[in-house]
Amino acid sequence: MPGAELINIINKKLPDFKVVAVTRPYPDELVIQVKAEDFKKVCLAVHEHLSSSVMSFFAVDDRQQQGKFILYCYFINVPLHQWVAVRLDISPADPYFEAISKDIYSAHLFEREIWEMFGLEPKGNPDLRRLRLHDEVWPVGNYPLRKDFQTVTEGEKKDYKFTRVEGEGIFEVPVGPVHAGIIGPGHFRFSVAGEPIINLEARLGFTHRGVEKLFEGKSLPAGLQLAECISGESAFAHSLAFCQAAEKIAGITVDKKTAYWRSILLEVERMYNHVNDIGGIALDVGFSFPAALAAIIKESILQANEKLTGNRYLKGVNKLGGISLKMDQSRHEELTTSLGRIREDFAVLVNILEESVSFMDRVDGTGTLKKEIAEDLGVLGLAGRASGIPIDLRKIFPGVYQEAGIKIITAQTGDVLARLKVRIEEFAESGRLTAEFLSKISTAETTGSKSGPAVDGALGYSEGWRGPVLYWLKTGTEGLIERCKIVDPSFHNWPGLSYAVLGEIIPDFPLCNKSFDLSYSGSDL
Repeated sequence: MPGAELINIINKKLPDFKVVAVTRPYPDELVIQVKAEDFKKVCLAVHEHLSSSVMSFFAVDDRQQQGKFILYCYFINVPLHQWVAVRLDISPADPYFEAISKDIYSAHLFEREIWEMFGLEPKGNPDLRRLRLHDEVWPVGNYPLRKDFQTVTEGEKKDYKFTRVEGEGIFEVPVGPVHAGIIGPGHFRFSVAGEPIINLEARLGFTHRGVEKLFEGKSLPAGLQLAECISGESAFAHSLAFCQAAEKIAGITVDKKTAYWRSILLEVERMYNHVNDIGGIALDVGFSFPAALAAIIKESILQANEKLTGNRYLKGVNKLGGISLKMDQSRHEELTTSLGRIREDFAVLVNILEESVSFMDRVDGTGTLKKEIAEDLGVLGLAGRASGIPIDLRKIFPGVYQEAGIKIITAQTGDVLARLKVRIEEFAESGRLTAEFLSKISTAETTGSKSGPAVDGALGYSEGWRGPVLYWLKTGTEGLIERCKIVDPSFHNWPGLSYAVLGEIIPDFPLCNKSFDLSYSGSDL
């Protein structure tokens, strides 16, 4: 029986638990189907045993084929290199489920999303304010990810209720959603007592595009093109996660050479984003010279991307079952030379920052996110590792990374300095990994494999520069996409930023914000 060990552990915790079905649709996925009365208890048991936050939690409207909605709640089993999903079938006659967010806070935003997009109510969740379908614009009763949704119907509209902090000397400072500069739109409402921030509430959704609805009815190649547009600076990570899901559905295993090139480009994407953020942190404290040098290094990487792939942001490179590049020896050597110069320039940048006492003092101890809070919130990726959470999909599902002995970079203090140091060390590690992969490409296998197509949804994933990027895909009999669920790491990490600024002053917010550097479009979808 698939997952027998985990089922036995759950049975010890829940003697009356009766599993409906356990399947292992793919070697790295385990799906446990339960009854409604067991859903919350099983999710809590899996969460406790695996010490995993909720990685993805979503609904599927399967009323046309099977007459029901389906919920999937995904956790990660680090020791077994496996995803564990708890599945619940929901009758349209009783469109609700027992909320788990009071016990697992990382499920909270997912439950709000399920409610606003599908009309499936998480009973017991005290906060069902909508995330993206803003109450002032979208009438009540419109659920756009239901299959029978056609157009917005008229109905009651409401005002958004911000959390109010009351008391003598407390006042609110609203910022955004329109900001100076080129950052995306988000509304941040600060509650302050004197200068220290005592509460920050972020309201996003201003760049909501209905992306998951746009995937419906598209072919897999068309879906891949759309995936590259979800969050522009993470185009390769998103396209890679989409490809992995689509390749699982099609039964495709890519060859070793493709795996090397994909890993190289994923690391290059990490490098240009990390150096961009390092420069942004310097600029936010008025240290303009290293910010300018960081911009030069980023531009050098983008130019190398264009020479190598024809696109500065690595779009159009991934394709189902492989990559679109035809690499000759000259391109290989040119990339090796370019990355060597870039790593030398980066060492100069780091030296400038570390020798500035005033800069280091400015970032040390600012915007601290403690490990316990980060774990409760489900913060992942770079921000999580800077708070001592050693989760990195490149280590859990290593593939070719195992050959290179990838080093997971963590810090313990969880402040701006910790997030800066993680970026610096990850840039260096990405440079090392890229050089090692390039050295192995010439002798790598060029033959993949293909088995029969799958019959169920599949989870694809990559460790982008911010953190895990997840795509769950399900296709119909004609091969067109029926459901695409996307989780960008920013969706997990926005609540972490709200906690990191507590006790700081409002002028420190841009610095804290840049140290997380979260995506508005990746979260809004």
